[in-house]
Amino acid sequence: MKYTCAIFDLDGTLLNTLDDLKNAVNAALAKRGYPARTLDEVRLFVGNGVARLIERAVPEGTSAAETAAILADFRDYYNAHINVETHPYAGVAALLGKLRAAGVKIGVNSNKYDAAVQLLMNDHFPGLFDKAVGESETVPKKPSPIGVETLLKALDADAESAVYIGDSGVDEQTAKNAGLPFIWVSWGFRRKEELPDLPEVRADDASELETLLLG
Repeated sequence: MKYTCAIFDLDGTLLNTLDDLKNAVNAALAKRGYPARTLDEVRLFVGNGVARLIERAVPEGTSAAETAAILADFRDYYNAHINVETHPYAGVAALLGKLRAAGVKIGVNSNKYDAAVQLLMNDHFPGLFDKAVGESETVPKKPSPIGVETLLKALDADAESAVYIGDSGVDEQTAKNAGLPFIWVSWGFRRKEELPDLPEVRADDASELETLLLG
């Protein structure tokens, strides 16, 4: 077995959450009369937590107070509609099952706020992961390595035999900061032309990722 611990990003790696995020962004913007954002715009806005998502989505020049109010509206709407169109990527659930059967410890490190991470993981992947962490008072947003370090400690895993899997440059930097090798999945929210440096190791589907993880 190549790795004994696999740490995954959530949005764009395990789950396609983009439609629910877009709908929540546009509901919050519409409440104050601002124009809607397209799915592709929201795809490029995500990755650094919901506060940064809203900062990017509001019109240029929007005041800090107005942005904060829109963020609150976004949270209210998203909390109520977090799991309407969200779904796992093809083959991901089966892959997690194979990893568990092989004795690989599975962690999830997301920039989504922690309560949302727990809800989505327990709904879509019950019994298929060991621990998940999202942004909280004790776990800052990626690319901070603290989330990875928290998971490694909780899972009693060694960084030397762990790997980080994600779809963005933020994930790649997180892996680097934590001292873990990185596997980029091409099915997520970032296209290869949108990454400043294309990661060396990539998987184009769950089958390729399985080979990279289990050998």
